Amino acid sequence: MDAVFDHSGPGVVASGLDRARLAWSRGRVRQFRTAVLLCLLAASVVVGVAIDPAVFPVTALMVPLLVGSLVLNPRQLPWFVGWIVVMVAVALGLQEERTGRIVAVAVIEVLMAAIVLVTALRRSSLGVAGNTGESMFVDLRDRLLNQGGIPALPGDWLVESALRSASGTPFAGDFLVATVLDDDTRLEVVVVDVSGKGDAAGTRALLLSGAFGGMLGSLAPQDFLGAANDYLMRQGWEEGFATAVHLSLDLVTGSFSVRSAGHPPAVQRHSGSGRWGVLPSAGPVLGLLDDADFEVAHGVLGHGDAVLLYTDGMVERPRRDIEMGLDRMLGQAETLLHGSFVGSAERLVASLGSPDDDRAMVVVHRR
Repeated sequence: MDAVFDHSGPGVVASGLDRARLAWSRGRVRQFRTAVLLCLLAASVVVGVAIDPAVFPVTALMVPLLVGSLVLNPRQLPWFVGWIVVMVAVALGLQEERTGRIVAVAVIEVLMAAIVLVTALRRSSLGVAGNTGESMFVDLRDRLLNQGGIPALPGDWLVESALRSASGTPFAGDFLVATVLDDDTRLEVVVVDVSGKGDAAGTRALLLSGAFGGMLGSLAPQDFLGAANDYLMRQGWEEGFATAVHLSLDLVTGSFSVRSAGHPPAVQRHSGSGRWGVLPSAGPVLGLLDDADFEVAHGVLGHGDAVLLYTDGMVERPRRDIEMGLDRMLGQAETLLHGSFVGSAERLVASLGSPDDDRAMVVVHRR
C-alpha cells in the first residue's frame, strides 16, 4: 500500500498565518490611508490660514470635506466631519480680526459638515461610500438593460426592442427579457409592465427581470406565466402586481404562441393582406390571484409577417379609450414600418404613447 505523506508541517502553517496577518494589516492600512491623508490636507489648510489668510481662506476646508463625503465609508465619515469642525474652529481662532464675514463663512462650513454627516447617516444602511454606492447603482442599471438585450438570431429573423422611461432615466417599470432555447431554434420573449412607473418602479422591475429571466430559460412556455404569478404572490408587496405578454416562437417553422396576463394584446401583421390583427389571449394580472389560468393564441409568422409586443404606455393616454390608442398605433405602424423594419421599435416608441408613462415595444419580423 502506498504511503500518504502530509507535507503541511508547522512551518507551512506558520507561514500561512503570517501571510494572513500581513494581508489583514495591509487592508487596514489601505482602509484608513485615505482618511489620514484627508485629515492631513485639512490640517495643512489650517496651517496656511495661520501663515497667510489672504492666500489660504477658511473656505478651502470645503475641499477635503467634499472629497471625504465621496470617498470615505459611513464608519469613517462621522469622525472625519468632526475633525473638519475642529479645524474650522482652530482656523477661526487664528484670525486676527473676526469680522462678520469670517464668522459667516465658518458657520457655513459647519452647516455643510452637518449636511454631509446627515447624508452619511442615511447612507449607513448600505455601508458603502458615496462613489461606491453610485457605481453599484450604475451596475444594477446596466444589468437591467442587459436583461432586455435581444440574443443573436438566424439571418431570416429580425427582432428589435425599445424602452422609454417616464422619468427619462434607464430605470422604468416596463422591461423585457428574451432568450433563445432548444439549440437556437426557439425564441422566448416576455414584455412586463410593473405597477408604478419610472424610478419608483425601477427596483421592482430589476428584481422581477432577474427572476423572470431565470424562469424563462428553464420552464415550458405554458408554465411561465403561472410560475411568474406564483412568484409575485409570494413577495407580499403592497403594489406587487404586474402585467405581461409572453411570446414563444419556433425559429424554424415560424409557429408561435402568445399568452398575456392583464396586458394589452399582441398584434400580428400579415404581409399578404397588409392588415393587422389582434391576437386574442387573456389572463388575470400577475400577483393578484392564486392558480390563475392564461388563454393562449396560436399563429404562424410567414415571410414578411411581424408581431408587435408592447406595454400600455404605447396606447393609453388621459381621456382616450385604449381601443382608440390601439387603432392609432396600428395606423402609425403601417406608416412607419412600410418598406423596412430596421429601427422600427425606436421609431414607434418615439412617435407613440404618452411621455408621462413608461413605454416598451418589441417588433418580431420574419424577413
